[in-house]
Amino acid sequence: MPTERTSSGDPARTLQLLWRDAPAAPDRRRGPRRGLSIDAVIDAATAIADTEGLDALTMRRVAKDLGVVPMTLYTYVPGKAELLDLMLDAAYARMPRTDTTGRPWRQRVTALAEENKALFARHPWAATVSTARPPLGPGQMAKYEHELSALDGLGLTDVEMDDCLAHLLAFVQASARAAADARAARHDSPMNDQEWWEANAPLLARVLDEKTYPTAVRVGAAAGAAHGSAYDPDHAYAFGLERVLDAFAALIDRGTGG
Repeated sequence: MPTERTSSGDPARTLQLLWRDAPAAPDRRRGPRRGLSIDAVIDAATAIADTEGLDALTMRRVAKDLGVVPMTLYTYVPGKAELLDLMLDAAYARMPRTDTTGRPWRQRVTALAEENKALFARHPWAATVSTARPPLGPGQMAKYEHELSALDGLGLTDVEMDDCLAHLLAFVQASARAAADARAARHDSPMNDQEWWEANAPLLARVLDEKTYPTAVRVGAAAGAAHGSAYDPDHAYAFGLERVLDAFAALIDRGTGG
């Protein structure tokens, strides 16, 4: 399945819409028409994506939910590519931002991770979108400014600050996608993880020879017993975040001579 990407539409038109520096809506003197706004279109599209995923999101579907014909919608947003940028930037703008002033840097960075984890929990589709070319709207820029403040004053160079933030956000996004995959697997199966492993234990015992795979069998059994399954999203997130913070600590200590 192709990955949805930000900034894949008309860049000039997208920036106009993101910063609301766009031409006015069509002249309404031609006849009665239900009043719309860009924000109403964004909200309707986001509601569809939140409940049904991006595959269900089409301009026609958004128009239907808003009670207008598709051509009316196109007078507000040129297409789905631009609409996706608007949706993501709006989600960024509405993110709660934790005031971590005066807290230790590990607590500040952990708060950033939790904020983004919560974003992907509210909008699972956002974790599936590639932002290699980010939509540079007001929501994106406010988010970036807020997040950089957690890394400022730690002895990192500007490039290192950006690198650390990008690494943290990539980790959280990957964790969110893995957690969504695990939820989908549980939803699609009549058995939970423990029941699945118990049902398949006899077959696995026959094919997984302890003499051939001694380390894999030993470690896999220990991990399965500890987590109740082969993969525990919450444990993986907590463990991974600590390792990310440890790596940042090494970089910060090197930069400050600690």
